[in-house]
Parts: sequence; structure tokens; C-alpha cells
Amino acid sequence: MNATQKQCIEECLECLKACNYCFDSCLNESDLNSLKGCIKLTRECAEICEYAVSAMTRNSAFMNQICQLCAEICEACAKECRKHAEHHEHCKKCAEACERCAEVCRSMIA
Repeated sequence: MNATQKQCIEECLECLKACNYCFDSCLNESDLNSLKGCIKLTRECAEICEYAVSAMTRNSAFMNQICQLCAEICEACAKECRKHAEHHEHCKKCAEACERCAEVCRSMIA
């Protein structure tokens, strides 16, 4: 396992944590209806990050495709969370984690 792969695993795990925290926090907000997109994407993103970590740690033959998809979902999640970042700190932190994860995933498959 190379240094980029290790960094990618670390960023995926951080993104997974941020998405799970954002998901849970969104469910406790009063403006729940406006956060539906965010709630859905944080689930998608957490799950693909978890799967990407699994794929990388077992050196899957599909690792690059999985990391490509992970980057795309992370970017979509970051974009959605950015819409709410002004009012919700958990969305801001989630967007930042997603952006870092997408960047590292892309550098790993480059």
C-alpha cells in the first residue's frame, strides 16, 4: 500500500465520520424539510466512503472505479452541504471533508 492510498483511506474515514455526524445533526434540525437532499446525500457518501476503504484495504481490482465513484458522490454531497453551510456548522464541516476526500480520491486514481 502506497502513501497516496493510505492518505485516501484516512480521508475516506474522515469523510465517513463527517457525513454520519451531519446526517444525525440534520435530523435534529427544525428545518428538516429543507435538509432532505443533504440527509440523502450524506448517507450515500458515508456508504461509498466505507466501501472505498474496504476496496482499498483488500486491494480490489475495481479500486480505481470505486474511488472515481466515491469522488463523484463526495463532490455532490459537498455541493449540497455548501447550500446549508451558512446556517449549519455540521454541513460546513461535512462539505469540507467531502471536498478533501474527493480531491485525494482523484489524485489516487490519476
